[in-house]
Amino acid sequence: MPLDAFALALGSAFLHALWNLILGRERDPEAATAIALCAAVAVFAPVAVLRWDADSGVWPYVVVTSTLQLAYFALLATAYRRAEVSVVYPIARGMAPVLVLVFGLAVLGTGVGPGQAVGVCLVGLGVLLVRGLGVGRVDARGAGAAFGLAVASCIAAYTLVDKHGVEHADPIVYLELGMVPATLGYVGFLLATRSGAARLRATAGPLPALAGLLSFVAYALVLAALLRAPAAAVAAVRETSVLIAALLAGPLLGEAVGPVRLGGAALVVGGVALITLG
Repeated sequence: MPLDAFALALGSAFLHALWNLILGRERDPEAATAIALCAAVAVFAPVAVLRWDADSGVWPYVVVTSTLQLAYFALLATAYRRAEVSVVYPIARGMAPVLVLVFGLAVLGTGVGPGQAVGVCLVGLGVLLVRGLGVGRVDARGAGAAFGLAVASCIAAYTLVDKHGVEHADPIVYLELGMVPATLGYVGFLLATRSGAARLRATAGPLPALAGLLSFVAYALVLAALLRAPAAAVAAVRETSVLIAALLAGPLLGEAVGPVRLGGAALVVGGVALITLG
């Protein structure tokens, strides 16, 4: 893997972890997510217009992916209000490629190599360590694990959809087309709730807006890395965001991230690397 591609993929991983940490530290993650989405869509709309390249076949994919993106952000924001980022994020990011692999095996009949099988086992063990090994736990970690799995399901679903949808449009145009309806739906739902407008006004600020911009920049860095290296290698490096988020959750969010949870996050990274490279 060329050094420049490695640097781009690693930079994307850092930014992806960072924007999640920013949303996780907000007092009202749901409102902060709305601000982040609006900022990102507004700033990158001119870029999408200038790069416009889409055919008519893109619209069915836009409908599906925007619905899945809406569910993804709604679940993610709720998860960060009820649980710790260092629990939700590793499980969400780690289980998504496992679910994609399982779907390919069960529905598409694709094979699973020995490296991928080991990778699934490592992810599973890592998730257990991140969630905690206590039997019958119903605390915040248990809720975080449940939300993480739900978020992972959304990621896996829109990954499978976008794999084909992006064939019909420029990647940045496709991302913008999918995010606009999701943003309108998310903000509209929040405004329809009690005190929704007041929550948005109270949360509006530079940090939530920055989180939205970082999410798009992280994606742009991945696109640049993909031009320089194979997709599997880029995906493997990008998953280091799991470990980055776990490492930074302590100093930035005050979460109690001990060696066991860090070890679990590291296993998730290793397992995903085996799955993507296998």
